[in-house]
Amino acid sequence: MLLLRNDRLLTGPGNERLRNWTRGSASLRRDLLPQVQADDRFIRNQLELPLSAPVAEKSLGRDPALEAIAVDLLRRNDAAALAAKVRVEWSARLRSAAGRAEYLSARVLLNCRLCAHGAAEIDRTLRHELAHLLASFRAGRRRIAPHGSEWRRACADLGIAGESRCHTLPFPIRRRARPYVYVCPNCRRDFPRTRRLKRTSACLACCRAHNRGRFDARFKLQRAHPPAPPPLLSS
Repeated sequence: MLLLRNDRLLTGPGNERLRNWTRGSASLRRDLLPQVQADDRFIRNQLELPLSAPVAEKSLGRDPALEAIAVDLLRRNDAAALAAKVRVEWSARLRSAAGRAEYLSARVLLNCRLCAHGAAEIDRTLRHELAHLLASFRAGRRRIAPHGSEWRRACADLGIAGESRCHTLPFPIRRRARPYVYVCPNCRRDFPRTRRLKRTSACLACCRAHNRGRFDARFKLQRAHPPAPPPLLSS
């Protein structure tokens, strides 16, 4: 009968050969362990350093090097008109967002905190935001979902197929109250907002289901007012 206790193999009489083999194997493992650990550290460093090494902190404002990359990517995707006016800037105003795309000004804003996460993360975020610009450019006057099929196709064309809509970087999260609530008159879905809507907006899901994704006044969002308090009971 064999019993295993504290990594030692206990045997009965007559198993001297087995005990010698076990001691030899343990000695061999002890001899090889330092080399295996060193090889493991070397491989890990080779894999991780190019991806996670932080880059020098960037100055606020436009980044000519990243703009050149953006121009090249857009031109290769038949968006020369967009490439001619695109701008890439570093912003200290972004908090929890890694980046932001502004189509009307053809501008990509990048969070300065990205520098602590390496060049690969900066490049991925740049392409993520460029995909928003490219998707809107291709759609023309047609309104599209921020992370819909048009955006996913643009991500694939820019080399980040399967891109997630949200990042997982450890940025601080700022929670803000959303006191303005709008409701779709058709599906009754709520749309909480931090600010009032400045332009007429409609429920995208209902427009897609009933009007091929085009704006339909039947699904115009309506402001939901808080219910009135119950009347006071008279004594």
